[in-house]
Amino acid sequence: MSDIRVLIVDDQMMVREGFSVLLNAMPGITVVGEAVDGRDAVDKVAALLPDVVLMDIRMPGMNGIDATREIVAQAVDAKVLVLTTFDLDEYVYQALRAGASGFLLKDASARQLADGVRVVASGEALLAPTVTRRLITEFSKLAEAPRPPALARVGDLTERETEVLVLIAQGLSNAEIASHLIVAESTIKTHVSRILVKLGLRDRTQAAVFAYEARLVTPG
Repeated sequence: MSDIRVLIVDDQMMVREGFSVLLNAMPGITVVGEAVDGRDAVDKVAALLPDVVLMDIRMPGMNGIDATREIVAQAVDAKVLVLTTFDLDEYVYQALRAGASGFLLKDASARQLADGVRVVASGEALLAPTVTRRLITEFSKLAEAPRPPALARVGDLTERETEVLVLIAQGLSNAEIASHLIVAESTIKTHVSRILVKLGLRDRTQAAVFAYEARLVTPG
């Protein structure tokens, strides 16, 4: 199995070099490049085809939110993992809406950083930490009403798919959802895949954001 290819994006050289040293020391992970801002990141993703992009949000020029949006629009397989200095950050929420698969605090340990990269690279979303759900809950409150496109797409889901989507938004894993609904985990995986396709979403984080904004889950 080949190493997970990582691109590090941050406008501070010391941060880039620090993360690069930490990740290159981890088994199964290789840093394939560094980018100094959002525009550089978009170009490097196209050229280097990383599996995971560690993306700072606040950068001069193109910021991490716009860069994430462009990377997702490229329809490449790269997953974006946002880096931030504090957890309840509206910019992080905007990045999740733009297509990021999760976020980590910049003071994360080397193991947390590597684990986050592995989780996102595997196709899962870094949704499990309570703080991610708290972030989504907090900032989805800012929307006074559900977005019409979100409401329209909810109608495409079956009753069971809607039920699974709500449980995803509550942070449950496939195994936990299967146990809750008393069905096989493989059945839940099928439901999740269909939900993502029907709603045009990339992963479970996007599904959670969607569920809150469509008011399938009540913020609180």
